Amino acid sequence: MIRNATMADVPVIHGLITEYAELGRMLFRSHADLYEHLRDFLVFEDAGEVVGCCAVELVWRDLAEIKSLAVAGPRRGTGIGRALVQAAQAEARRLQIARLFALTREPVFFERAGFHVVPKETLPHKVWTDCVRCPVQANCDETAMVVDLTGAAPAGKSGG
Repeated sequence: MIRNATMADVPVIHGLITEYAELGRMLFRSHADLYEHLRDFLVFEDAGEVVGCCAVELVWRDLAEIKSLAVAGPRRGTGIGRALVQAAQAEARRLQIARLFALTREPVFFERAGFHVVPKETLPHKVWTDCVRCPVQANCDETAMVVDLTGAAPAGKSGG
């Protein structure tokens, strides 16, 4: 089940993100940052256990970012990440956001979700505020990807 995150989920979300951050796959996020941005987060819960998370962070009136997408190690490759991305797209559509983007080291995963590669320079400067905290800022290896949400819902999208 995918649902909005609650205060009780923050320690688990922090653990999921930290696991990826320690592997150099995403930026660390502090507990304070997670509490501050809790309303942005969706979690995937299975049998009462949170096993995945992602955030939809608003950037501008027509643009949002999907970030902090993480799935518990033993559950990777089971469709949880895909379900979270679909839920993030649905949330962005609900908010009438025209475009959702991701900065990723997993472009094939996002291509399967309907995203396409764009030059980083085409995204607004505000997008890069997290970059100042990134240890590889000068040699960024992330791919900028965008999906247009103004069309019909993606084929094969299942309901809640």
